[in-house]
Amino acid sequence: MGSKKIYNGYKAYGYLERGVDYKVYDLAPELNRVPAHIVPVSKAEEERAQRLLASSVVISLHDHPMIYPTDLGQIFEFLRHGREHTAYQGLSVSGLDAVFDNMMDGVATITSNRGWKWTDIVHNIGLKVCDIEHQDFAFVCRKVADIQEAHETGRIAFVLVLESATMVENELDRIEILYGFGVRMMGLVYSESNMMGSGLKENRDGGLTQLGHEAVKRMNKIGMAIDVSHAGPQTALDIIEASERPVFITHAGAKKVWDTRRMMTDEVIRNCAAKGGVLGIEAAPHSTLSKDHLSHSIDSIMDHFKYAVDLVGIDHVSFGPDTLFGDHVGVHHAFRSFFSGKTAKTGPMPYEEVEYVRGIENPAEAFPNIVRWLVGHGYSDEDIRKVIGGNVLRTLKAIWWR
Repeated sequence: MGSKKIYNGYKAYGYLERGVDYKVYDLAPELNRVPAHIVPVSKAEEERAQRLLASSVVISLHDHPMIYPTDLGQIFEFLRHGREHTAYQGLSVSGLDAVFDNMMDGVATITSNRGWKWTDIVHNIGLKVCDIEHQDFAFVCRKVADIQEAHETGRIAFVLVLESATMVENELDRIEILYGFGVRMMGLVYSESNMMGSGLKENRDGGLTQLGHEAVKRMNKIGMAIDVSHAGPQTALDIIEASERPVFITHAGAKKVWDTRRMMTDEVIRNCAAKGGVLGIEAAPHSTLSKDHLSHSIDSIMDHFKYAVDLVGIDHVSFGPDTLFGDHVGVHHAFRSFFSGKTAKTGPMPYEEVEYVRGIENPAEAFPNIVRWLVGHGYSDEDIRKVIGGNVLRTLKAIWWR
């Protein structure tokens, strides 16, 4: 069934009374917030792209498919309610069968201004899952077969993900508790270091700690996937080496294409692939730029894709766009001190700051345009199916316990 979804118009928290059970904010449009950009292809290529979207299992390896307020001056108040508004309408036209949903993650600042608190993360997950359970279009993904089921039934499977294990502290049993809540992937560190290892913000990367080694073992035992996208390079290498199962780099690019801390070294990408893992190409504003395309767009993003394919082969590359619904650039400005983008902004050369990423502005337009680009650049059906979902699916079968 693929891109033909059964969405019936449900809006987040539709089971509650607006303005009575929760405060109402003016939210950004899910569709056409900015002028739509369709990657130009011929009529025959468009037909092929639509066929591939409909017939392939399509997976976003990393996104935040929530809707942000139109007035970002309200963002901190909005987030403190912990009530994430999932963009069901936008996702219904995305072509996605599964999305690795990183939820509020470090911006779940319900009780703290710095995020990553255990109670805040649990609060966010609970409200998120409660909303999902009150509609029929989406469901929480707990096993590999759920992704195939979503594809065949016209629904979308939400893979719950956390970008850091900071809130685990030194309580390793919390990893199992998170798994019980539905979390199926987690990073050990975000950009800031924690008790498990060094984040990519650090000037000195101390590598994976002993506690981090124990966390990797526990995640391997229960079948929780590991993401190293925000780990420092040595910590990422240590995690890949320590893990008995493949590891993901869910949302990043190649440092050789755009030399910032946020990008991955060739060594990390190669080691990840050698272990059976996959690199998801990032698309968040001002991240995956390239020297050939200094205005962030699908063209600069695909420069990273091409480099990664040349480096490790088509079987180890996919896409984790890291997009959301709303003013993503404005969100970065609001949380500038939180995000690794603060350090990534110092690129190897001057570049144009954009208002949005042309061609991959949000989850609704990302994969349709990615497929158009791949079709237009002569990739085979087999290779396109691999990079838009097949590679991720294969790797999950080697990690998740069922």
